[in-house]
Amino acid sequence: MNLHRLLALAAVSLALGAALAQTALAQSSSSARAIDERTGAAPDLTDDYGDYAAVSVSDPLEGFNRAIFKFNDVAYTRVLRPAVKGYEWVVRPPVNRAIGNFYDNLRYPVRLVNCVLQGKFTRAGLETKKFAVNTLGGLGGFIRQSDNVPDIAKLPREDLGQTLGFYGIPHGPYLVIPIFGGFSLRDLGGRLGDTVVSPNGWEYIHLGNHQWAGNLEWEWQTAITVTDTMSTIPEVLDLYTQMKNAAVDPYVSLRDGTRRYRDAETAR
Repeated sequence: MNLHRLLALAAVSLALGAALAQTALAQSSSSARAIDERTGAAPDLTDDYGDYAAVSVSDPLEGFNRAIFKFNDVAYTRVLRPAVKGYEWVVRPPVNRAIGNFYDNLRYPVRLVNCVLQGKFTRAGLETKKFAVNTLGGLGGFIRQSDNVPDIAKLPREDLGQTLGFYGIPHGPYLVIPIFGGFSLRDLGGRLGDTVVSPNGWEYIHLGNHQWAGNLEWEWQTAITVTDTMSTIPEVLDLYTQMKNAAVDPYVSLRDGTRRYRDAETAR
């Protein structure tokens, strides 16, 4: 495999691992909570983890999963955090937020397709309106103009894992993958499926004739992947650190918190 593909795929791996931390940290009960629809982060992290009712998570490989969890923790704290600090020194936070807005806007097809698959046609229309507002009024999506439009300001995100849950497909066993993080088998399959739909992943899966992506120079391919990854990681790492400091058993908190949050997302 070429060097540029190794670099790009490594960045994608780190992005997925960070996204897992992000999902677990945004724990939610069945009652309504205000969740940032781009990052999935709950605004209040003061809740006691012990206040939540126990959840049943199939974890037949817990010993293996815990070992990989420790490896990932080292990767996140000793590799990813220094990399983020270096990135933030070059790309200031306001610019990074704009980049994050752009890539979130670019993932509109994922949200649209999954809204349609679940029969949420009104929400699909709102997603289309949001995409148009941010694209046309927000300089291609760099400015989140949709925050100023009440009916599209807080749209819940949709993905294939939620769609599978909507049709009653169970989570299956929990698995922690090196760098990528922990997933239920259902959500892991969902993420792979979303890659097929998202423009960000077209170059890596070679689906169809996406020549515009395949013909990009490796420098541009790597830059796209890295900036997409780094646009959300800083706040995710902060949340990850808070979770570790607050939890008696970070592995269990991350695993069970992920399940609670995903179930709450699927039920919306």
